Amino acid sequence: MKILIADDDAISRRLLRAALVSFGHEVVEVSNGAGAVAALATPDAPALAILDWMMPDIDGLAVCRTVRQNPGRYIYTILLTGRDAPADMIEALDAGADDFLTKPFNIGELRGRLKAGERVLVLQDDLLRSQQVLRHEATHDRLTGLWNRGRVLDELARELRRNRRELGSLAVIIADVDHFKQINDSHGHAVGDTVLHHIGQRVSSALRATDSVGRYGGEEFLIVLPRADGQGGHDVAERVRAAVEAEPIIDTPFELRVTMSLGVACSGPATTDGAALVEAADQALYRAKANGRNRVEMAPEPQTPKE
Repeated sequence: MKILIADDDAISRRLLRAALVSFGHEVVEVSNGAGAVAALATPDAPALAILDWMMPDIDGLAVCRTVRQNPGRYIYTILLTGRDAPADMIEALDAGADDFLTKPFNIGELRGRLKAGERVLVLQDDLLRSQQVLRHEATHDRLTGLWNRGRVLDELARELRRNRRELGSLAVIIADVDHFKQINDSHGHAVGDTVLHHIGQRVSSALRATDSVGRYGGEEFLIVLPRADGQGGHDVAERVRAAVEAEPIIDTPFELRVTMSLGVACSGPATTDGAALVEAADQALYRAKANGRNRVEMAPEPQTPKE
């Protein structure tokens, strides 16, 4: 573990460094509070800091307060001090200190304080990882890795608000895997899941960096294309269709060739109803299926409001 030592006493720093190195830690050493604040603000800052309470310019308490005001990874702080009055301890805890080490320190006590700090930091890292997993699962479809229905609809609503401010246009695509029920019925749901995963990757790879795609439900995908007119939406949909059809899916017991039908709808500057836009794309999708599948159909262009 990387540990910061901040102490204006060179002898105290040397003793601490020797002890920490003997425990197997990496040591960063500064001689004042300003140096401590700077070291703890770097991207690869030490996870634990041992701070002398009394230092010139910025003391250990001020360093603790500064660290606690900055968001980001938690830094465990141990104050090195000769003070032991209850009022001093309360003041230090209020400043954000986690623990105390008395001067002159006992090496066994130092080891124990560090072990306690390491346990807290491990728990903190575990909590952050769990939060990241929960945030991802709340917005992503587990099977395809794409956004889920709620998240991609949120993105559509956001883009419609921006589109209205800019008096522009955007397009949406509803894409459906052709004859997907037959794949499940003939080969099983495990193969169907593999097909959806690969199709999700192919759809995503065919989009622009500014586009968004999510699994809308079952074997349907919703694609949001900012600043795209009808022709632009059709071009992207055709690119998606071709990408899905181009190669068989081989990560199954046998090769499967899969196609998609797609419906495209374009908004106008006054469009605010995302549900109506999606419905228009869905109706175009039905026409694509009725006209033979593996094709792109367009919804009627929106009418410009009369002055």
